[in-house]
Amino acid sequence: MRIAVAQLRSGDDKAANLDKIREAVADAARLGAELVICPEAAMHDFGPPDLPLAPVAEPLDGPFVTALSGLARQHQVSVVAGMFEPVEGDGSRAYNTVVALGPAGDLVGRYRKQHLYDALGWLESDRLVAGDVNELLLVPLGDLQVGVMTCYDLRFPELSRALIDAGATVLAVPSAWVNGPAKETQWTALATARAIENVCYVAAAGQPPPTYSGCSRIVDPMGAPLASLAEIEGVVAAEVTAARVEHCRSRMPSLANRRWTVTPRVDDRPPEDAGPWVL
Repeated sequence: MRIAVAQLRSGDDKAANLDKIREAVADAARLGAELVICPEAAMHDFGPPDLPLAPVAEPLDGPFVTALSGLARQHQVSVVAGMFEPVEGDGSRAYNTVVALGPAGDLVGRYRKQHLYDALGWLESDRLVAGDVNELLLVPLGDLQVGVMTCYDLRFPELSRALIDAGATVLAVPSAWVNGPAKETQWTALATARAIENVCYVAAAGQPPPTYSGCSRIVDPMGAPLASLAEIEGVVAAEVTAARVEHCRSRMPSLANRRWTVTPRVDDRPPEDAGPWVL
């Protein structure tokens, strides 16, 4: 089957953002895609670091998800896209959420970003609440299983390995990878590394420059790029198969040969005080 990544630039106009998603999903459907992965914050951009995101957040039965449901049903494709979701009892922050819609328009599930981007001058935790480390999202797609993670999560191999242990054969990574020195190189290297170490496909959809790094891509289980975009908005697609994953894992049985497993650290202590992972 074919999957597509959509590289689009969102702003603070939700209606305009939805128009871009509609165009991207239609383009992906014309390319024969059965899954379309849109970027993080596709509903509404992060904006400047001091912009409150709680006021733009929407519930899962709100206008954004309802529109995605109609798109998925219209084109008979699965759609994955990023949004901001309200936090019950917290009017100042939101969840950074990815939703997955099936081809019938049903909400298959949602994933709340676990690793907040408190780095390089950004403090996502000022505006966002991290998701529960015990909640993973896997979306069945024919004989493939799509595990979902978001942007900064890509820097944490434990989460991708947890998804693989749960059965993922494709990692979908909606992102808004902030631009800066060496950031494109890090993005492409990390996407490739997650594919190689987990012997799985990685489909990473980002937002383009100037604010973000672009370079959306689909990577083969052996690390070869199958489709990619540089700086422009657009859609690319590639063929992915469970047979290819099985073949690669038989040839490179690193998952079977490993001697370590991972479990989440569930306390709130900072890493330097938390002690070792329980392995």
